[in-house]
Amino acid sequence: MALGGYANNIAWIDLNSGKVEYKPVPEDLALKYIGGRGLGVKLVFDNGPKVEALSPDNILCFMNGPLTGSEANMSGRMAVVTKSPLTGTVTDSHHGGWSAARLRWAGFDGLVFKGKAAKPTYAYITDGKLELLDASGVWGKGVHDTVKFFKEKYGEKDLTVIAIGPAGEKLVKFACWINENDRASGRGGTGCVGGSKNLKAIVIKAEKKIVKAADRDKWKAAHDRALKTIMAEENITSPRKGGLSVYGTNVLTNITNGIGAYPTKNSMYTAYGENAETLSGEWVKQNILVDDPTCHACPVACKKEVEIKDGPWKGLRMESVEYEPAWSVGANCGNPDARTVAKMIDLANDYGVDAIEVGHPISVWMEASEKGYTNGGGKLAWGDPKGMTDAVRMIGMREGLGDVLAEGADAIAKHFGHPELAMTVKGQAIPAYDPRGLKGMGIGYATSNRGACHLRAYTPAAELGVMPFNSLKVDPLEWKGKGELVMIFQNVHAFSDSMDICKFSAFAEGAEEYASQYSAMVGVPFTADDVLKTGERIYNLERHYNNLNGFREGSDNLPKRFLEEPSDQAGSKGHVCELDKMLAEYYEKRGWKDGVVPESKLKELGII
Repeated sequence: MALGGYANNIAWIDLNSGKVEYKPVPEDLALKYIGGRGLGVKLVFDNGPKVEALSPDNILCFMNGPLTGSEANMSGRMAVVTKSPLTGTVTDSHHGGWSAARLRWAGFDGLVFKGKAAKPTYAYITDGKLELLDASGVWGKGVHDTVKFFKEKYGEKDLTVIAIGPAGEKLVKFACWINENDRASGRGGTGCVGGSKNLKAIVIKAEKKIVKAADRDKWKAAHDRALKTIMAEENITSPRKGGLSVYGTNVLTNITNGIGAYPTKNSMYTAYGENAETLSGEWVKQNILVDDPTCHACPVACKKEVEIKDGPWKGLRMESVEYEPAWSVGANCGNPDARTVAKMIDLANDYGVDAIEVGHPISVWMEASEKGYTNGGGKLAWGDPKGMTDAVRMIGMREGLGDVLAEGADAIAKHFGHPELAMTVKGQAIPAYDPRGLKGMGIGYATSNRGACHLRAYTPAAELGVMPFNSLKVDPLEWKGKGELVMIFQNVHAFSDSMDICKFSAFAEGAEEYASQYSAMVGVPFTADDVLKTGERIYNLERHYNNLNGFREGSDNLPKRFLEEPSDQAGSKGHVCELDKMLAEYYEKRGWKDGVVPESKLKELGII
């Protein structure tokens, strides 16, 4: 393949036989689906939409993009792509750190696992070679001890460990892959798929070998332009100056709470009052912040490492009290204590469960307890620190009620006889934005191809005014125009996820910057319009996959709480989410019929 940026090498691993094949990246697929998310979704689609998520026939893909391992800003992302056991949809979940770059430096664009190993197994990758080795010595261990084991075995220098914990081994539906102790491919249950295959870890040993662009002159200009936007003082990404760099993702807590869009106590309320301050990035920085580590090629350093200096969790050092997880086990569970939040996130990472999802079955249990719905099954009070940390362990080990909690928010709500308590879309729980106060998130959640998600279309960038493009600044309480806005964001993010560039780049960069970097790296002409068209193709392929799995008319919905229970908090008081109106606008812009992609659209985009 003549395209720049690619190693032109994907390892296809048959866990049944232990055989490893090295295959080139088909150039036509690279041009249509780029890499990362897009190419991973295409491989999952071609493997067959009807495959059961936990069947050995399901494939599990670890995918890089053409910018991975290069100088491209914020390019330290890897996509884990598979069929989700939580939702039954196609899913892709991304993590930061250094694993993506090291996989590329080791000579790979991706890894595709199929089958089920006869015993616990890990993949060891170095110098263009992948070996399957015995993981019996770490099976049953938490992620932290697993990482420690491999660092002692192979040495810390130039090493990355991506692992599942006990939750993945025990097939917790929202188990995830954890990279380097704290970076999670969190959503969708990708770690559950790993556990079903007896795959414990991916261990990569690779020295830095910066990937060079096909057109070095054009690359320098494109890279310099992108870096300038990220560094600009007016942008939230500005190193050591912008809010994202200074406070991390948790810079959003006080902002979102202040406009009545911060879901509280299982979304019964849309704000947490003064308690939100104790969960915020500002509080973290002032009280427990100790370091600002970063990912490959990232000047922003949004990661915030903390150390607990008092109380029952004294001495805990972890990374990090981020916005969505801090909300999930914080305000969502009526818990204002950032120390308990840090402990719960650390436990989630060690057991290997999605730290966003984990707060939801717990908050359902809490609301059911308050309303007397538990039918003698034991109660859990809002904000109970011991009860909450015990619940994470119960989930990770599938002990007692944890066996039901481990199936997700939908399952525990049904167990209590009140399915309406689950704040989910297509089986996946919402993140930290209430669609009564941020209307774009409502249509974004409903139409996300992987279940409720803020990262398919990050409309708060426009609704909260944290991006530089003033033409996209919109009223968070206005529903009109949000269908088109969401479609644009979905298309752009599908492309950036395929390069694979961090979402936070979109707080500074736009389609022009993406196009110029991709064009220079790969060596083909590419425009901002091509970015949107490619993203549209990827999004429609995902939707077509889901349609074939039974997600058709009526599948794009929201919990009734957001549609029928008006907010009673300042900033959004009296508002509900006008989903039906936004859906009509969205489907018209997409060219879909009630959420289903017509054959004409599939042909137009070259999908069929």
